[in-house]
Amino acid sequence: MTTHTTTDANTTPEPFAAEHTPRLEWAKHAPEVWKAMLRLEKAAGQGLEPKVRELVKIRASQLNHCAFCLDMHTKDALAAGESVERIVQLAAWEESRHFYTERELAAIELTEAVTVLTDGFVPDAVYERAAAHFDEPELAQLIAAITVINAWNRFGVSCRLTPGHYTPGQYA
Repeated sequence: MTTHTTTDANTTPEPFAAEHTPRLEWAKHAPEVWKAMLRLEKAAGQGLEPKVRELVKIRASQLNHCAFCLDMHTKDALAAGESVERIVQLAAWEESRHFYTERELAAIELTEAVTVLTDGFVPDAVYERAAAHFDEPELAQLIAAITVINAWNRFGVSCRLTPGHYTPGQYA
């Protein structure tokens, strides 16, 4: 377990909580699934601009509480030129719409609908907004990218993968 400390000018160092231990190194025990997921990830990301792709991954990971994927995709987004401000505001995108293009907003809204599925379906209005900004091949890729990050999130939260150690491009 790794521990960190934090200080400011008026306090003594205070240790952060210890990292939790992952439950399972699933990729080690299911290497063919890991390889298939990597191939699926690569295929699903084709045809989408990197910033949209990373915003989708970050938003789904926020909704799914996947700290490992949040760590990975915020770092990848920054490496792709995304701003810290837009990444931070993504958690409250409905109140921060002015940080995003209409196309990005449609992708973010579709991400929420596909990820949460509260009503058991993606509302027609949400789908239609996305379809207005993405042609059919792009929309198919967007849905694929949303689906894949949700699968990665399920591995991450189920196995309790530990965030904080990813370097951009590590799995490229």
